[in-house]
Amino acid sequence: MNSFEDKYGCCGMCYIISVIGGKWKWIILWKIYKSKVIRYNKLKNNLEPIAHKTLSAQLKELENSKLIHREQYNEVPPRVEYSLTEEGMTLIPVLELMSKWGNEHKGQTP
Repeated sequence: MNSFEDKYGCCGMCYIISVIGGKWKWIILWKIYKSKVIRYNKLKNNLEPIAHKTLSAQLKELENSKLIHREQYNEVPPRVEYSLTEEGMTLIPVLELMSKWGNEHKGQTP
């Protein structure tokens, strides 16, 4: 067993939160999905007020989790593009349900 399983067992909810938890990862995945392929600066502009350091760290974690693909082009100026991997695409039904729920419930006071 790995350390995650030692701590949480086989709980799927705990696993998904460990991989894509936090404030930005779901939104980053959604923006990449909606754009199909997106350059770093456009993604950052779409996610204001995210800090460069935060976005960079979140993208690296998503890439390490095999949910996004990073393509770097050796050009001047350098160009980096992000897209979802096949594994990342498996989250789209969940993201679409989250978006639908949010659109239906935003503005409602709990």
